[in-house]
Amino acid sequence: MSEFVPVLIVLGVVLVFVAALYSLSVMTAAARPVSEVAPFTGGLGPTHHAFSRFHVRWYPVTMVFLAFDMEMIFMYPWTLVVSRVGPSAVIEMFVFLAILLAGVVYAWREGALRWT
Repeated sequence: MSEFVPVLIVLGVVLVFVAALYSLSVMTAAARPVSEVAPFTGGLGPTHHAFSRFHVRWYPVTMVFLAFDMEMIFMYPWTLVVSRVGPSAVIEMFVFLAILLAGVVYAWREGALRWT
């Protein structure tokens, strides 16, 4: 049981530290005005329930957004490596872009880019 004593001491110190920080934040916080409108709504009242369903047309739009988002995530580091690696990095990036382009063309054919 003695091997757990240091762990319990650290746990006690952490709990005291968290309680001290929490009480310090409560004592120094400014009084919040009571409002009926939640701050994330931008001052307007909520029009839908938080668990309302989205129209099915937004899911393909989300997939197209993720395709472009993944493209940007992989292209930023690629720009730093392309000068060191050489032509093979350029070829690999064009293969990657071709795969993404195939996904966008598929989404376009399926009508994901139509808004009506």
